[in-house]
Amino acid sequence: MPVSTETYGDHFLVDLHGCNASVIGGVEPTQEALLAAAKRCGSTIIKYFFHQFSPTGVSGVILIAESHFSVHTWPENNFVAVDIYTSGEVMQPDIAITFLQDAFNAQRVEVVRVTRGRIEADAD
Repeated sequence: MPVSTETYGDHFLVDLHGCNASVIGGVEPTQEALLAAAKRCGSTIIKYFFHQFSPTGVSGVILIAESHFSVHTWPENNFVAVDIYTSGEVMQPDIAITFLQDAFNAQRVEVVRVTRGRIEADAD
C-alpha cells in the first residue's frame, strides 16, 4: 500500500477481530508487537507510552517521525483497534498490518484508509 504523495498523509484504521485475549490483555506483549510492527514497516520511533488497564486491556501510542501508531484492546471481546497515520513515502503500513494480524492471532482484519489533506499547489 503506497502512501499518497500529494497529501499530508494516509490514516489506516485497522480493526482486528478474533484476537488472542491472553496476548492483547497485557501491556508487554501488546507493546512488543506494536513496536516491532512500527520498526518493520520502516517508521522512525521517537517516543512511546502504553497503559495497562485493570484487570485487562491496553491503550498505547507510538510517536514516529512520520506521525503515529495507536492501539486500544478489548480482550473480553477479542478485539483490537489500531490507527496508523503516516506521511512521506518510506513507511509501508501493509507490513505493519500483516505483522499485527499474526502477532495478535487475529481471525479477521478490516482496514479503512483515509487520505488526509490534499496539498494545494501554489497559485503563483
